[in-house]
Amino acid sequence: MTDTPASPLSGPSRAPAAGGAPKQLVVFLHGYGADGADLIGLAPFFAQALPNAQFVAPNAPERCSMGFGYQWFGLTNLAPGPLAAGVRNAAPLLDAFIDDTLKSLNLNYDDLALIGFSQGTMMALDRTMRRGDAAAIVGFSGKIADPAASLSKEAKHPPVLLVHGDADPIVPFASLGEAEHALATAGFPVETLVRPGLAHGIDQEGALRAVRFLSAHLPS
Repeated sequence: MTDTPASPLSGPSRAPAAGGAPKQLVVFLHGYGADGADLIGLAPFFAQALPNAQFVAPNAPERCSMGFGYQWFGLTNLAPGPLAAGVRNAAPLLDAFIDDTLKSLNLNYDDLALIGFSQGTMMALDRTMRRGDAAAIVGFSGKIADPAASLSKEAKHPPVLLVHGDADPIVPFASLGEAEHALATAGFPVETLVRPGLAHGIDQEGALRAVRFLSAHLPS
């Protein structure tokens, strides 16, 4: 495990459906103005294919500036510079949470999967670009905040699945292609799924694809 400061993040979790000690860790990263409860409800669906996985969904570190929920960072300025600064500011807290959780469960980075939604996808992809220390990453309705992020020398290139609705009014659909290009250029194998007519959300087809993707890449 890397030497990172202790993380104050916390949120709901679900133990493996099969019982016993977990063999995988799946971390849900929620969007702007939401909380961990917003995504942990997906755990039973994913657990059907991943019965030995522990699911956790930490609340982001800041109360949302909108007045409800949490944010990984403020979104008053969507320009590339402020977005990159935002993910970098929140990254040490997320890194520490993941490192500490893996250690507490006696699991390794090869047992880890990240699932992000919207701003949570920005956090998941930022960690992927910097560290590459997961078995698989899924990003719904998000974008890459810092395409210029560089991997550490020890980092790997885990597979990434990006899912985006082509009617998204919040995070432009063009963000899918931009993220795919940045990740592929950096050496990551990338799969994409376009959901016709879907706005800013996760539909059944996207969730099913994510389940199949994680099942193929997480160790059993």
